[in-house]
Amino acid sequence: MTDRTAQVAAQARAVADAWSAPGAPPSWWLTAALLRGIADDEVLLGIAAGLPLDHQPALLLSAAVRRLAAERGGALADYFPVPGKAQPEQDDGFAPALAAFARAEREGLARLCAGHRYQMTEVARSLDVLPVLAAIAAEDPRPLALVDLGTGAGLGLRPDRYAYRYRLPDGTELRCGSGPLELSCEVRGATPPVPPQPPVITARVGVDVEPHDLADPATRAWLAACVPPEAGAVSRFATATELALADPAPIVRGDVVDALVEVVAGLPPDALVCLVDTYVHVFLGPERLAAFDDALVRAGRDLEWISVDPLVPLGPEARATVQGLDVSEHWIAENREGGVFGVIGRVSVRDGARHGTVLGRAHPSAAWLEWLG
Repeated sequence: MTDRTAQVAAQARAVADAWSAPGAPPSWWLTAALLRGIADDEVLLGIAAGLPLDHQPALLLSAAVRRLAAERGGALADYFPVPGKAQPEQDDGFAPALAAFARAEREGLARLCAGHRYQMTEVARSLDVLPVLAAIAAEDPRPLALVDLGTGAGLGLRPDRYAYRYRLPDGTELRCGSGPLELSCEVRGATPPVPPQPPVITARVGVDVEPHDLADPATRAWLAACVPPEAGAVSRFATATELALADPAPIVRGDVVDALVEVVAGLPPDALVCLVDTYVHVFLGPERLAAFDDALVRAGRDLEWISVDPLVPLGPEARATVQGLDVSEHWIAENREGGVFGVIGRVSVRDGARHGTVLGRAHPSAAWLEWLG
């Protein structure tokens, strides 16, 4: 096995481990099994190892498997959940079905991977953002203007239009808002600031270098394939997509760094601008992160930057967040051991001065939220 192949296999197993940790819901079995299948199957691993490393080969291939299986139908397709239905049962037939599919469809899988990028669109990450927006609104009377960075299909542009349920360690629940889509998670640590209603957002805009048009069936089908094959995630995506199509929000095509100053300038002057970044800045190199920091100041107005980004893939030696904030030695140790989580950080810019705070961390699919007191 080459170093590259071993690296891709290790990445696939790391994601699988995150979806099969002790106490993981039974419905997570398929996500873990699919990623382990890619790491263990010679044909699948060969396809993944041939892809550019910055395309997240194992995750990209997992989406291609789902997309092509949905087109072909058959034994493998029956294992994948559909919106509004329960998770298909786990049995011993999945691994053989996956292996047979890989050998029958290896060329089609390679073509799909070559023509796409992996884009996980997890609307449940609004659970991580809402408490930060609530804290900002409680401190500042100005109306909020939301800029969703790396917005993709724009599902993160409506955190004020979802319903939320946070399950506290003592069994009680905090509820916020109402609507056709309810997002829920387990809370660890301190109690996050969750108001009865989401903060009011008076203006909103997304920024993405390659925005996704949900009105295009092929685009929608690919994004659906990138969602983890877990019944809750699949149903959330379908409902959030319907809401976005019914009430579209503006999205600017552009690089999140290069477009920032112009986008901010177009927002109402009396609003407090809140930049939201979920699993976007972690893919920027050091120079681009420094350029983003410079753009925060060049924007010339008060800003809030909410980030939910992992230390990985910054590497096992990472000791700070993409916002340059220090994290605990405990979190650093977990990161080195392969733990997968997003750090929730807040950076406030006032009169050109920058102040940042780490507020908590969360599972990539927002299954749990750990809030710092």
